Amino acid sequence: MSRLPSIFLPLKLAARFASSFHPSALPQQLQRNYARELLSWAFLPTMLAVIEGGTLSIIVGKAFAGQPGVTEGSLNLAIAWVTAAPNLANTTSFVWAALSRGRDKVKFISALQIATAILIALVALLPRDGNGLLGICILAGLARATWTGVITVRTAVWRNNYPKADRATIAGKMATVQALVLAAAGLLVGQVMDLSPRNYQLLFPLLALVGLLGNQIYATVRLRGGKKLMHAERTGRAGGVGLNPAGMVHLLRDDKLYAEFMGWMMVYGFGNLMLGPPIAYVLTQELHTTYLEGILVSSVIPLAVMPLAIPLWARMLDRCHVIEFRAVHGWTFIVASALCTAATVMHSIWLFYLAGVAMGIGYAGGTLAWNLGHHDFAPADRDSDYMAVHVTLNGVRGLIAPIVAWGLYAWLAPLGFSGIVMLICTLVNVAGMIGFIHMRRKLRKSALAIL
Repeated sequence: MSRLPSIFLPLKLAARFASSFHPSALPQQLQRNYARELLSWAFLPTMLAVIEGGTLSIIVGKAFAGQPGVTEGSLNLAIAWVTAAPNLANTTSFVWAALSRGRDKVKFISALQIATAILIALVALLPRDGNGLLGICILAGLARATWTGVITVRTAVWRNNYPKADRATIAGKMATVQALVLAAAGLLVGQVMDLSPRNYQLLFPLLALVGLLGNQIYATVRLRGGKKLMHAERTGRAGGVGLNPAGMVHLLRDDKLYAEFMGWMMVYGFGNLMLGPPIAYVLTQELHTTYLEGILVSSVIPLAVMPLAIPLWARMLDRCHVIEFRAVHGWTFIVASALCTAATVMHSIWLFYLAGVAMGIGYAGGTLAWNLGHHDFAPADRDSDYMAVHVTLNGVRGLIAPIVAWGLYAWLAPLGFSGIVMLICTLVNVAGMIGFIHMRRKLRKSALAIL
């Protein structure tokens, strides 16, 4: 009998973890919106599983290899493109921020979710040849662009609906649900694609339908203070970067601390975004993994690890400035890049699995800082503008970094130096991390000066 408590401890911990997601764990005024939004994220991410950069790069790399009209060069370029698409699409963020001004934010987000689902479903019409490869690259890019609008505008909903003290925790719970759904969907995609490469024509529309179910739930969310926010935006009192990218330049010029933070994010994020294409190349062309093995490394393992790490990162972010957060969190991706380097040199799938764990820990904190970090800089009525700057700059490096990685791999891999490409990614990450540590020191000195 004395062993019963230890036997049931995992069940108790699991039950406690599950109960923490119940709306009753939050103040009453937050419960209705939270419940609706959380439930919607149990369905919406399903359709994103097939256009996640890591998953889609494996699908493209294996399903279209050797097909009519597909050369090795065009295939590698397509892999770089679909890996970069989620971040490259972020260059459209300022457009969505401008178009959403003065509009009902929830309705705007809902329309973009529907557009994303339609674009994903259209992949079913594409043949498995050179034209189909081009088509999947175009549709994936457009779908990621519309989803960028969802991410950009959603942060304004979170800021109005949830107070600062609860925001990171709530965002963490939604990110946890999204990660679990994406991981489960990724497993499904890997197994179905291993049955037949043509199964993408079935998977994409089916998962899009599930996403539309989540959209119907999300449409019932209510934005607190929505009319007041729309009025402020329409009358011009809320400012705004507008459709002119120069507005972002003015914002960064006026907020030098945010500009410096974005500068170091550019360096650090560049290393992260360089890493994706080489991982896909090594997995599909050097280790010759199955669909499931490749998707496990690039998507499923990182996503499955995220729920375990998100609560820890959320508590930290609730209690500190995002600069201090990044100065700690940044080490996770450095470890992941270093493990990818070792895995490539040693041709070890198991080291890639371990790198996937490190990436999951990094993604857990990164998704919180991504969605909430700009709140530590932005006035409430310019939230979408600051988010647009952050997301758009991510898109700029998302355009350049994968192309650099593709060029380096094309140059070094034939010489047997694939590991050098991974090492370069690691060193770029380290340079960005040094910048975050430097900013943390300045932030603490300025806080002491005020005291």
